[in-house]
Amino acid sequence: AKLFLYLIYMPKKKIPSILKEIREKPLPEINFAFQKAISYSQLSMFSECPKKWSLQYREGHKQFTSSIHTVFGTALHEVLQHYLTVMYEKSYVEADKINTSKMLEEKLREEYAKQYKANNKQHFSSPEELREFYEDGVEIIREFAKRKKKYFSKRGWYLVGCEVPIKVTPHNYKPNLLLQGFLDVVLYHEPTQTFKIIDIKTSRSGWNKKIKSDENKQFQLILYKKYFSELYNVPLEKIEVEFFIVKRKLYESKDFIIRRIQTYTPPSGKVKMNRVQKSLNDFINGAFNSDGFKEVDHKPTPHRNCNWCPFYKTHLCSATF
Repeated sequence: AKLFLYLIYMPKKKIPSILKEIREKPLPEINFAFQKAISYSQLSMFSECPKKWSLQYREGHKQFTSSIHTVFGTALHEVLQHYLTVMYEKSYVEADKINTSKMLEEKLREEYAKQYKANNKQHFSSPEELREFYEDGVEIIREFAKRKKKYFSKRGWYLVGCEVPIKVTPHNYKPNLLLQGFLDVVLYHEPTQTFKIIDIKTSRSGWNKKIKSDENKQFQLILYKKYFSELYNVPLEKIEVEFFIVKRKLYESKDFIIRRIQTYTPPSGKVKMNRVQKSLNDFINGAFNSDGFKEVDHKPTPHRNCNWCPFYKTHLCSATF
């Protein structure tokens, strides 16, 4: 289970009362006897292809989906979150003392071993590839540590936590559903009484205009903003959202300096909030009834990503495009 990482270190300054309220707020526990857990990843999958969601979640055809990319993403997240926790709860100096290279190597080994076991002890990467990703991660962390003050100021800012939990009942007429998620990093700016929700994304070479405009990606943070507001009683206008994108590879440019860090703030106003709510409602109404899964023959949505689907061209799915 993921942990709400906070109070690992005793802070040197008084914590704002609102942070204490958020950290100590009890959240509902899912009762699997009559409840089902849903997540943003399920919503995203259903929006992309209802058939894929149905095969994996309703019919239980679990597929091994880990890769070197998911292993790397998990390991790097943990290192960066640990660094930020020490930085905010102790100091920049203490954070810089962390042997992040060693920690990244350990986390990569641990996560790969876990996923290797989940894959029936079948390897899905090579020592050479793991070494390449490790070296990329070292370079990312080096630049992150060097430029931390630009992206993570401590002037008036507090760390609410890493892996901050969201657990809500998203549909008034379907209390059997509990939506849950974890926010990578949440910060609080005391002078303006505003929060910032940050989602860390790993990328090969950054996000271009097409990726930024992908509503499936945007909806994740907008959804988290909506329910963070409702769960912790924070006005929507007091919440900012940001994707923090770290790049494994850099391309050369004679015109300007290329950095390994990129940030993107998606639009999250009323129009986008309404669109994400509609998408969530369509998912819930299309997939569940008041008792559980809706017995519907969900049709596949053929598209170019079918080639990456584990069910494509199997007896389970007859999609063509």
